[in-house]
Amino acid sequence: MLTISKNELALRNGQDRPDIWIAFEGKIYDLGKSRLWKNGRHYEHWAGQDLTEELKKAPHTAKVFDKFKPIGYLK
Repeated sequence: MLTISKNELALRNGQDRPDIWIAFEGKIYDLGKSRLWKNGRHYEHWAGQDLTEELKKAPHTAKVFDKFKPIGYLK
């Protein structure tokens, strides 16, 4: 599994590169196959970031990440 920094994660935002990755609770998830993350955006949330704190305001729980296998860890 990969280990990447926040700066490296920021490049995987669906804009600078085709990768659409986010971090949640220290794990990196590739959301590129999710239709809800088209172009690196999901409502007011952007890929390339740690969304751990943002999930507290979301209308769903962390179980949403059960659909995705972690691909790495955030440094």
